[in-house]
Amino acid sequence: MVKNPEKESYRHRARMTPRRPASGLAERWTTVDGVDVFYRESTNPPDSRVMTHLHGFGLSGRYLLPTAELLADEFHTFVPDLPGFGRSGKQGAALDIPDLAHAAVRFLDDRGVKTTSLVGNSMGCPVILEVAHRYPERVERAVLVSPAGGIHNQPLRRAVGQLAKDGGREPRKMVTVATPDYLRFGVPSTFKMFRALTQYPSLERLLQLKIPTLVVLGTRDPLLPGPDRIKEVASQDENHVLLVVLDGAAHAINFSHPRELAHLIRLFMDDKPITSLPGTSTARVFEIFRGAYHPVASED
Repeated sequence: MVKNPEKESYRHRARMTPRRPASGLAERWTTVDGVDVFYRESTNPPDSRVMTHLHGFGLSGRYLLPTAELLADEFHTFVPDLPGFGRSGKQGAALDIPDLAHAAVRFLDDRGVKTTSLVGNSMGCPVILEVAHRYPERVERAVLVSPAGGIHNQPLRRAVGQLAKDGGREPRKMVTVATPDYLRFGVPSTFKMFRALTQYPSLERLLQLKIPTLVVLGTRDPLLPGPDRIKEVASQDENHVLLVVLDGAAHAINFSHPRELAHLIRLFMDDKPITSLPGTSTARVFEIFRGAYHPVASED
């Protein structure tokens, strides 16, 4: 029996559309290369600076919404579920990092976005690095929050242990957000995606970037080496990287510390000095490294 693509798409969207909005962003569907893609978009003037948020391993864009929504008043904001993740359809076999980068760019093409700043968490960071590597003309700035992948997360049992430890450090509400996403993603996709993630040359791509790049690390993130080790590696080469540490944060900073992260991103986007969010005494911010080619902070 031959399937009707339009009918299949209608059924998929009807089944996967949220029953109630998860934020103030508009919830929409589009089709990219024959795959239904669910995304959220701000309703501010489309001539605003564009910012696109990319989610982590096995998750959807939902847990990024607390930070994205805080930035949506200033930036024309997109939060897509990449193909194979969240509510979006699958593209056959599970995708690797270059495939996801291409899918992200095709989504931007579909939405008529020529250039954007990219904000990612965890796996979303290698995807951003690959987009900037392959399509440098499309990326204005990069924000890499808790970038995952590489030797520190190998082998798989070590990464599982790190994830379990991180789960106890995240807000309890993160479990209710993440669990449905992980169940949709499935075990087979998890193993293939993990292999692709750990094999991706994240550090090499990071130091090759030619755009201003903000890296935000949490002091309680078990999936990353300590800030001192990351600073040591970054300082071995002249680059465009700005390293910032958020005290007390674990891995899912976009969800757990949205006000602090949104504050950091605004400062970074306008080349302002990095300071803690006024009125907070616990989640303090520390700039630990500024690459030779990163813009100098200006008080103006």
